[in-house]
Amino acid sequence: MKTVLYKEKAAECFFFLSACISIFAVALICIFLFTNGLPAMKEIGFIDFLSGKKWKPGMDTFGIYPMILGSIYVTAGAIIIGVPAGVLTAIFLTKLCPPRLCKIFKTIIDLMAGVPSVVYGFWGMVVLVPFVKNTFGGNGNCILTASILLGIMILPTIISVSEA
Repeated sequence: MKTVLYKEKAAECFFFLSACISIFAVALICIFLFTNGLPAMKEIGFIDFLSGKKWKPGMDTFGIYPMILGSIYVTAGAIIIGVPAGVLTAIFLTKLCPPRLCKIFKTIIDLMAGVPSVVYGFWGMVVLVPFVKNTFGGNGNCILTASILLGIMILPTIISVSEA
């Protein structure tokens, strides 16, 4: 009985140490980014950096406002696409789906959660960008494409949280 207790305590200490090392590594990354970025932001000005509309490093023009706005638009689009699909899928799996089919779908959803984001990005560039280009016009590299791709990427998380 005491052997099990020691093993549990050792595992607890190991995971606690791993979590502390991870937090420390993220803190070091943040410190590195801030120490290397602050001199540039002092020279440009923090307000000009945040509200600038152009990013041209070769011409010493650094503005991240369009990038912030684009991130907000893509995130909102992904939520609009991903949340209804994820919640409805979770409802289907818990209430309507036959048990054997549910097991297959859950395996597929778990596999989707394990796909690296680089693979999703490649699939988006090869499949999704041409689809959006042919369907809606333009060059296909747009907020809609990014929102659809991010909406697909967040589905496993939304489905599992909604199921619970």
